[in-house]
Amino acid sequence: MLYIILAILMFGLLIAVHEFGHFSVAKLCGVRVNEFSIGMGPLLLHKQGKETEYSLRLLPIGGFCAMEGEDETSDDPRAFGNAAGWKRFLILIAGAAFNFLLGLLIMLCVYSTVQSYVTPQISGFMEGNPCDSEEYLQEGDIIYSINGSRVLVYSDVTILFGMNSGDTMEMTVLRDGEKIHFDALPLTLREYTVDGETVTKYGLYFSTAEASPLDRIQLGFASTVDCVRQVWWSLKMLINGQAGFSDLSGPIGIVDSMAQVGEASASTADALLNLLYFAGFIAINLAVMNLLPIPALDGGRVFFLLVNGVLTLVIHRQIPAKYEGIVHAVGMVLLLALMLAVAVQDVWRIVAQ
Repeated sequence: MLYIILAILMFGLLIAVHEFGHFSVAKLCGVRVNEFSIGMGPLLLHKQGKETEYSLRLLPIGGFCAMEGEDETSDDPRAFGNAAGWKRFLILIAGAAFNFLLGLLIMLCVYSTVQSYVTPQISGFMEGNPCDSEEYLQEGDIIYSINGSRVLVYSDVTILFGMNSGDTMEMTVLRDGEKIHFDALPLTLREYTVDGETVTKYGLYFSTAEASPLDRIQLGFASTVDCVRQVWWSLKMLINGQAGFSDLSGPIGIVDSMAQVGEASASTADALLNLLYFAGFIAINLAVMNLLPIPALDGGRVFFLLVNGVLTLVIHRQIPAKYEGIVHAVGMVLLLALMLAVAVQDVWRIVAQ
């Protein structure tokens, strides 16, 4: 129960930080904010500022930043819709930017505690691995890319191996400072015998290294970039059919996964560190997903803002606000329907465990 509560609070904090990004940049740009709320649902506490009502609400699952003229026309010169285009752009991307910066900060904090780490350098082969030959891989090779995707940290190796669907894979390794490319490396999941037990592996061992202060910083930045790439890899898998609806997860599933990570940890300290890493991963995912050009999301609003900017320059006209509003409204309905379906699936998955 403790880890479920922590997971809910962490997830709520990520959403609240997102909304605070919109709020703070709106204030800096002179846009009127009618209400800024931490939490959702019934009102617990509130204080009326000079122009903004600050609220604390019951459900710790996010928050909101209600700007004047955000979803309707307003005669207020400080309304969001009446602000200069560049100001609206900054306000719209601010939520994702704050989530990304928070995710980066979390990753740097998590990796600041690392004493050693696994590298993508091959240190040995399991007996019978067909790639253990002069024709293919050698000990000391550093995996540089797999199927065209750059390997930044060791976890990329695991992910990219799992995304490979054929009997061979394309790989580039660094050997004595030189790039060696393999178009069809016969590296697939096979059964190997390790310490008398049969295991299904790719048959490679990887080296570990002591983490210097510079390594810790590099790992933090690399993992942040990696989280961004994992969003694109996930979208690619959804498009090509490698992943489906059953692989999607919403807030309920995320909280449950975070709780499981905490409960499976060896100690309370490990649990907090693992939860922190998970929170950083989700923060970066929220940043990227929110900027996708999907109606109702910030990215959809940015898309219309840019399109209208181009149309203004070319034909001195813009898409009528009512049509943009219809697109966002339909997008919101579809998005809510998807979220409801995913939530039902998450609950069913939890109950069936």
